[in-house]
Amino acid sequence: MIKQFLNDPKLLLNAVGEGIYGFDLSGNAVFVNPAAERMTGWCAEELLGKKIHQYHHHTHADGTPYPADECQIYCTMFDGKRREVKNEVFWRKDGSSFAVQYTSTPVYQNDELIGAVAVFRDISLQQQTQNALQEALEQVKHLSEQLKDENNYLIAELNEDWQDSGLVGQSHIFQTMLDQIKLVSETDSTVLILGENGTGKELVARNLYRLSKRSEQAFIKVNCAAFTPSLLESELFGHEKGAFTGANERRKGRFELADKGTLFLDEIAELPLEAQSKLLRVLQEQEFERVGGSNTLKVNIRVIAATNRDLWEMVQKGTFRIDLYYRLNVFPIKVPALKDRKEDIPYLCANLIAQLNKRLGKNLKGLSKKAITQLQAYDWPGNIRELQNVLEREAILSNQAVLQLSQPLQAGGEVVINPSLTLDEAQKQHITSVLALSHWQISGEKGAAVKLGLPESTLRSKMRKLGVAKNS
Repeated sequence: MIKQFLNDPKLLLNAVGEGIYGFDLSGNAVFVNPAAERMTGWCAEELLGKKIHQYHHHTHADGTPYPADECQIYCTMFDGKRREVKNEVFWRKDGSSFAVQYTSTPVYQNDELIGAVAVFRDISLQQQTQNALQEALEQVKHLSEQLKDENNYLIAELNEDWQDSGLVGQSHIFQTMLDQIKLVSETDSTVLILGENGTGKELVARNLYRLSKRSEQAFIKVNCAAFTPSLLESELFGHEKGAFTGANERRKGRFELADKGTLFLDEIAELPLEAQSKLLRVLQEQEFERVGGSNTLKVNIRVIAATNRDLWEMVQKGTFRIDLYYRLNVFPIKVPALKDRKEDIPYLCANLIAQLNKRLGKNLKGLSKKAITQLQAYDWPGNIRELQNVLEREAILSNQAVLQLSQPLQAGGEVVINPSLTLDEAQKQHITSVLALSHWQISGEKGAAVKLGLPESTLRSKMRKLGVAKNS
């Protein structure tokens, strides 16, 4: 059998699936195998002794002429170099064409070039498959971009009522809080906002005011932790000229300024007991006297209070009046901690980044999926305020439109809070750590107050209350 093949090698050439042409040095066909006949529709008898280029290779796929001197098969006959060609076409007898991939190989006899052989195959199906795959990939890309746009639009639509307010999120616990805000905003009832530091209690208070019938009147805020007990009464109720040293003129207090509007008492738990009794009278009677005065002033105000402390526990310890507690606790709203609504982090980030773009003059597009995953894996002891600080830092550092996290997230920058500590102990440890990192500088851009997201006066008040000192 082997001897038979050796005696007649055409048997092998006729059996292969690729088309094969043999050429002499004049470019005339001297051999055409059956596969070539099947692919082109030309019989061997019609091509032998003729220049095949005139039949199969005379024009490009777009119909422009293909000169014979540029034909790679003919070039092999002249220079004896092997060539491999892709993305050309051969023309069939019926006038149609098919994509080919071919090789042209020189044929030598006694070291003398005597012709060339061209081996080709039809790659039309392969090209169709590649084109279909490319079209599918393009379609997937288009649909992906469309889905992303629709997702962004959906986020905006879902938050349409609250987007400008800063209150964004779709978690059940957060939506429940929004429903409570909408309900109580239609009334003049006193509201007590509860939640950890940095959860957005003031934002809730401002939106209660925004949705209320008093929205055209004043919104007056008092940070009860920012003043000493003696100054706090003056801030709340005002004072008459000469009421105390430094009172050189009569001054209206915050209650008087908030008449017919809304008064927001932040950190209400920090009120001293004497001020608590006077506040109770205002809430009950809607009247008060200025410090050093005898005239009773009547006001019409809506009170919203906020605290991060357990007021009922303070009542049991005797540091907060029980009657004031019940007066304030008419309609409590619990602001959820960020760790309890991590599914809202993408919505919050989109809102915060939009604010950062305006404030920093950036054009940030958002966060990478990896960054979102990292943010959702963190428990956020500083809540939304901490998230805002992290995003602002990354926005300042980043040169890319899509933010990544440049460093691992860790509570307080370096200190992980010990869960066995009391709230006051944890606050003291955290404040002390941030002060140490700030070289005990409280104010200024590099001061601890900015890093903690607190007014300077509030930080100093907390330091006194918690006994924070440089050598503590």
